[in-house]
Amino acid sequence: MKKLTALTHEFVEFLPDQLEDGMLYISIPYATVAHKCCCGCGNEVVTPLSPTDWKLIFIGETVSLDPSIGNWSFPCQSHYWIRNNGVRWDYQWSKPKVEAGRARDQKGKQDYFGTAQPSFQTVREQSPVAELQTPQQSLWQKLKWWK
Repeated sequence: MKKLTALTHEFVEFLPDQLEDGMLYISIPYATVAHKCCCGCGNEVVTPLSPTDWKLIFIGETVSLDPSIGNWSFPCQSHYWIRNNGVRWDYQWSKPKVEAGRARDQKGKQDYFGTAQPSFQTVREQSPVAELQTPQQSLWQKLKWWK
């Protein structure tokens, strides 16, 4: 599969077990967006929506995510923006730039949550849609119980 230049979005309550290529799944109840990497490698990209992570912009017909998607943990190392359902490819970051970006993100979380690494439980407790339940093992199960 070649690099994508556009995505289709779908609002869902629960993320599907299998993500389709070219589809951006948006779960407002679970403040999560997921899609397959736009480079075609097949890796699943999960972007949590929160004050310290990604923001979703929906303008009636198209969606955008901010900031960019930097898949630095994937072998593909792809980097792109999702703007108005389009995929805008950007340059690959160097290892020092990735480390600096991660440090900046960690500091932002520390400033917002007041801890160096907020636990999943801390994030849930501060969420206006939090509902305490026992966490499950898989990521998808964790996302399903995080209301």
